[in-house]
Amino acid sequence: MREMDRMKQAMAKRVKLKLKLRGGVAKSDVSAKPAAVPAAVPRGAKLLLASASPRRAELLRNARIAYAVIPTQAAEVRRHQEWPEDFVRRLAGEKAAVVLAKHPDKFVLGADTVVIVEGEVLGKPKDAQDASRMLHLLSGGSHLVTTGVCLRGPGVDDTRAETTRVSFSPLSDADIAEYVASGEPMDKAGAYGIQGVASRWITHLDGCYFNVMGLPVPLVFRMLREHGVL
Repeated sequence: MREMDRMKQAMAKRVKLKLKLRGGVAKSDVSAKPAAVPAAVPRGAKLLLASASPRRAELLRNARIAYAVIPTQAAEVRRHQEWPEDFVRRLAGEKAAVVLAKHPDKFVLGADTVVIVEGEVLGKPKDAQDASRMLHLLSGGSHLVTTGVCLRGPGVDDTRAETTRVSFSPLSDADIAEYVASGEPMDKAGAYGIQGVASRWITHLDGCYFNVMGLPVPLVFRMLREHGVL
């Protein structure tokens, strides 16, 4: 019994010592995952970009359009017989709506991009095999790139779209295999990035270059000016 009492006293002392060292709050020795923290909006930020795309953020930054990023995801599922332009306009609006619900006093910019070739709408490839399939479709022909842009905020709900025609030179199986292995196609609509390695295969462009990157900057700038955001 005396031995048991001594053990209890020793344990009590250790607990008191831990509480003292930790500011009086008992903490578990088992590590826990940190609680999710809502994305902070910098003080004074007027425009929020509802996108996780580093390319869209870069385009706004290069154009010296002040913004803050709120990464947003939407279920990119096309409805039955939904026109590509209607599809990207809807997704852009859904992304903007998600962020606006949390920051109703801000202006929110949402965008979504697809590639259209031979009547098929191409989003981001699911895997390497899908990326290879898409590049074979684009090889030696022309396709359309359409981006939907939505600006929402106090008294503003404006959604538009821009389309660019892009022509590709023929790609060999080796070209496609090497490009897919680089990883560059995997997070891009149509499985290519015009600003990267794929630039070597672009033979003609009719429309906005930045639109193919994922954000038609001149259109966005006009919308922001028209609604007094800039």
